[in-house]
Amino acid sequence: MLAIEDETPRGVRLSVLSLTTIASVLAPTGLRGIEMLDSQFQEQLDQLQQLMADEPFAVLTGAGISTPSGIPDYRDNQGVRRGRQPMMYQEFLSAPESRRRYWARAMLGWPRVRQAQPNVAHETLAHLQGSRRISGLITQNVDTLHDQAGSHDVIELHGSLHRVLCLDCGRRSERDSIQHLMETRNPYLAGVDAVQAPDGDTLLDPAFEARFQVPLCPHCSGERLKPDVVFFGENVAQDTAAKAMATVEKAAGLLVVGSSLMAYSAFRLCRAVADQGKPLLAINLGKTRADDMLDLKIEMSCEQLLPLLAQRLNP
Repeated sequence: MLAIEDETPRGVRLSVLSLTTIASVLAPTGLRGIEMLDSQFQEQLDQLQQLMADEPFAVLTGAGISTPSGIPDYRDNQGVRRGRQPMMYQEFLSAPESRRRYWARAMLGWPRVRQAQPNVAHETLAHLQGSRRISGLITQNVDTLHDQAGSHDVIELHGSLHRVLCLDCGRRSERDSIQHLMETRNPYLAGVDAVQAPDGDTLLDPAFEARFQVPLCPHCSGERLKPDVVFFGENVAQDTAAKAMATVEKAAGLLVVGSSLMAYSAFRLCRAVADQGKPLLAINLGKTRADDMLDLKIEMSCEQLLPLLAQRLNP
């Protein structure tokens, strides 16, 4: 499966994010305002505000923005992949038993992804986009939480788990409808408890996989259904990659939020910004692949820092 950190304290959900509510949001997360930050973070926040004050930046998000919503990721704070090796694209294509294993685990993992809610970091970015403080939003995540938070024209670099693609006829289906098909064909898995893994995957005992009946395409009855995401070993669609590159090239700079940037599809955007001599900034807990190119990096949870930034950019 794809990449979607160990769980951190859950952010506070905002139904409507406004400047008057930011202070109340900060209190439950342990920050009651800028006075609660130490001098280092205050200085970094000052720099971040100054760099983003004049022209809108593009924003690139990764798994770290969604972990407060309960969605785990693949990498630790050093950028090292944890747990088992994810399924590769060629493995998924080559063998029916690989697709059976994938869908058996995904059937049990989908409800948690489906029920995940945007946190204050998603809501804040939607607010900043609405006030034209950011020029475009690119995400590596496949959970659609930016859309649910109210962001528009989100570029999904790695697709979405909420859609399923048939590799035989090329048509797409809603993930919920495929979930219903799987639950109907595999009632023996009802009530089976499996440990949640990234991207809607689960750690399922192989004994449960052998009997699994894979879902069939509702349009052509084909057996080669694939989540509409970019697997490890698969390339990002050319038009998606081009749109993401155009977005960062037009922006005044790029702010990375919650990503180690280990995936080349994201790293290449950072390198393009650096090559243009534009500011490259990051809010991320831990190492990133672009650390030597960053003009500013703040190691603080994005659900705490982004509301403070929004409060300063929209006084």
